[in-house]
Amino acid sequence: MGSRHQARERALQILFQYDVHGKTGFWLEEYWKPLQVDEDTKSFAERLVAGVLDKKKDLDQLIGKYATNWKVSRMPIVDRNILRAGLYELLWMDDVPAKVTLDEAIELAKDFGDDEASKFVNAILDKVLATEPKLEQKRANPDRGIWRRTQVD
Repeated sequence: MGSRHQARERALQILFQYDVHGKTGFWLEEYWKPLQVDEDTKSFAERLVAGVLDKKKDLDQLIGKYATNWKVSRMPIVDRNILRAGLYELLWMDDVPAKVTLDEAIELAKDFGDDEASKFVNAILDKVLATEPKLEQKRANPDRGIWRRTQVD
C-alpha cells in the first residue's frame, strides 16, 4: 500500500472521529500512538485533515450544491468525509492529479462505505471536477499534478 493511500485512510479515520467527538484534543495524540506509519504518511494525513477542517464550511456548501436531494448533515459520516477530503485535494492540493484523487476516493468508499458509497462519491466528485471553474487546469490534465510530483500516490 502506498504511503499516500495509507495517509488518506488515516485522514478519513481522523475526520470520522472529529465528526463524532468534535475537537481533536487528547484522542488525536492517542490515535497515532499504536500505529506504525512513516513521517511522510503522517504528514500527508495531517495536511489533509487540517485542510478539510479549515475549509469545512466551503466544502460542505460545495457538496450540498452537487448532491441534489441530500443534506450534508444527513449523509453517512464516512461518505461526507470522503467527499470533503476528495474535494479538498481537488481544489487546494495542486500537486495531486485529479485522476488520483478520484481513484483514491472511490477506493476509500468501497473499503469503508456501503454498497452504494463508491457510486455516490464518484458521481459528486466527477460533477465537481467537470464544472467548477477553479478546476479547469486539472480537467485539462487529469493524470498530472500542476507541479511535478515528488512522491508516488
